[in-house]
Amino acid sequence: MTQGNLTPAAKASEEPRVDPGAQSAYRFGFDIGGTFTDFVLIDRTTGAITSYKTLTTPHNPSQAVVEGWKQLLANAGAQGDAVETAIHGTTLITNALIERKGAKTALMTTRGFRDVLEMAKEMRYDIYDLLMVLPEPLVARPLRLEITERLNGKGEVVTPIQLENLEALQSKLLDENVEAVAVCFLHSFTNPQHEQAAAAWLHEHLPQLTVSISSEVAPEIREYERMSTTVCNAYVQPLTERYLHRLQADLSELGFRHHLYLMLSSGGITTLDTAARFPVRLIESGPAAGVLASVFYGEKLGEENLVSFDMGGTTAKMCVIKHGEPAMSDDFEVARVHRFKRGSGLPVRVPTIELIEIGAGGGSIARVDELGLLKVGPDSSGADPGPACYGQGGLLPTVTDADLLLGYLNPDYFLGGRMRLDRAAAEQAVRTVLAEPLQMSVTEAAHGIYKVVNENMISATRVHVAERGGDPRQLKLIAFGGAGPVHAHQIARALKMPGYICPTSAGVTSALGFLTAPAAFEIARTFIAPITQDNLADLDAIYADLEAEGRMRLTEAGVPSDEMSFTRKADVRHVGQGHTIVVPMPFASLANTDLDQDIRPLFYRHYADIYGYAHKHLGLEITTCRLTASGPRPHISLQNAKASGAAVSTAIKGERPVYFAEAGGFVDTPVYDRSLLEAEMSFPGPAIVEEVDSTAVIGPNATVKVDAYTNLIVTLHHS
Repeated sequence: MTQGNLTPAAKASEEPRVDPGAQSAYRFGFDIGGTFTDFVLIDRTTGAITSYKTLTTPHNPSQAVVEGWKQLLANAGAQGDAVETAIHGTTLITNALIERKGAKTALMTTRGFRDVLEMAKEMRYDIYDLLMVLPEPLVARPLRLEITERLNGKGEVVTPIQLENLEALQSKLLDENVEAVAVCFLHSFTNPQHEQAAAAWLHEHLPQLTVSISSEVAPEIREYERMSTTVCNAYVQPLTERYLHRLQADLSELGFRHHLYLMLSSGGITTLDTAARFPVRLIESGPAAGVLASVFYGEKLGEENLVSFDMGGTTAKMCVIKHGEPAMSDDFEVARVHRFKRGSGLPVRVPTIELIEIGAGGGSIARVDELGLLKVGPDSSGADPGPACYGQGGLLPTVTDADLLLGYLNPDYFLGGRMRLDRAAAEQAVRTVLAEPLQMSVTEAAHGIYKVVNENMISATRVHVAERGGDPRQLKLIAFGGAGPVHAHQIARALKMPGYICPTSAGVTSALGFLTAPAAFEIARTFIAPITQDNLADLDAIYADLEAEGRMRLTEAGVPSDEMSFTRKADVRHVGQGHTIVVPMPFASLANTDLDQDIRPLFYRHYADIYGYAHKHLGLEITTCRLTASGPRPHISLQNAKASGAAVSTAIKGERPVYFAEAGGFVDTPVYDRSLLEAEMSFPGPAIVEEVDSTAVIGPNATVKVDAYTNLIVTLHHS
């Protein structure tokens, strides 16, 4: 992409504290996805933004990064040492867990508890499936090693740890070529001393092994979830360490002289060393950045209530944003046996922006199932071989192939013309796999793919919004990713949304999201106790300890002490309940608050918001104290685009037949050049808007207005 920029009118700048005469300093964000790797470069002094998009190189992700780094800096006329910050997100961790390509891992646990990893919750995720398949544990039973030690629920030592057990297991670890060890002892979240003793022994006697202990990775109640999270962390830790240090070395060779930062699943950023120790916290790093970008654009546009819709080459991700805040969760599953069935994957207890993710990307493969029905996804063609139209050997029809055949994509302007799409190959794949078996035309089959993948996303979004107490009719869609603006119109219309937004340079919006994130860490500690006036001072002491740890981590990330902020939350429930809700604790001192006037009403209000009713006669119980330590958010402000008063027709680059079912088939449709659109321009649908890294498809009965930042603001006219 020789010029994948946010158009000359849509620039951004970090609020500068810079000398106007100083050399340019750049901030660099990059996102490695399943199909494409996206890049954004911001010049702090001029405000210019340059973007780039290229196919991911699955066997060596750094190869695509090096290409993007060189291309962006060449376009900017800068050297590598001019980049002051680099922030990265990746699907490497998720893919390693899904594909079982992590390290050979052993688990050390309290004697008698090694089968917790396999017994899990002893629940069936599908009670009607007699042949239900459970996720295979990452650690085989022979490598689940028992250690004699025991703590009670209060963290008191019942049986001291017998380190001679580790000595007896040393030869087994060596003989089995174990690379990583997860240590998860009973009740260690209340007292980490036994896990720390085991880790110290392993570091001394087997220094070549990486070690993850649950009291550091996930110091929270619930034995199975804590063990699963720790095992996942250990499983990907050697791979992540090698990858991150190689990436840092590659960037250093290209002239980068600063630290590489990583995006966390929670939307904060962290240092390379912390990411290498706790890679499980990066599982949703790329999708989280997309949501942050949606929040950023929402603030600029005065839209607090949105549905973030990110459709890339492999998956589509949705997140509800209410009052300017994305939905958050600390309960996530990875590597599901059945992608849409909760409980069929490996649980990880890490703070994460709550998204729904479905196998509906541009590379999602279409097929005819055993019942003769057209299905799309969740399997994907990925970057290699990719869709049939990529001309890299793919023979199966995908969503991108259908979009091309329906006229939504320009075969000569994919990736700004750097990659030509093969229409004949797409037509052959759709005809052979779908049209002939289903006895329909190629166009009907292509439109079938389009309708099915849209319906998958419409259904998922409708449920996701409803589960969070939202109404799609009160929300706008913000669509990005390479394929998001192609499918946004039909999704927003089906959900009866008032309209949708296509941000400028939508194809690389997630990479921009990296540059809007603060350094941030969420720290948790389990403390199970009734919430009484007498216990509030104890909670203050726990939060003080968490704040001290947060200050240490922020200091490591280079955040000045006077710019640190801390947000308290707690997992609270009615006494007798098994599950909790997360409640903010916006009190400088809990001991100085009134339980009945301050804390109880806060809990009841949040409980009623979720469930519609709160049992105000029941007592309250806390299970986990949480604290988010964060630095300041980078100040990135989009500059207003100038309006010259030119007619919108000056931005039309031509027209082509485009398929719109509501119009009865193919319609000659104007094609607009995104780089020529100016603020205040307006035009009706149907229309196609092309830019270097994405294409927006505007259907009939819609009006497009170009805003001051050259975003497309689409208003739908529902009949």
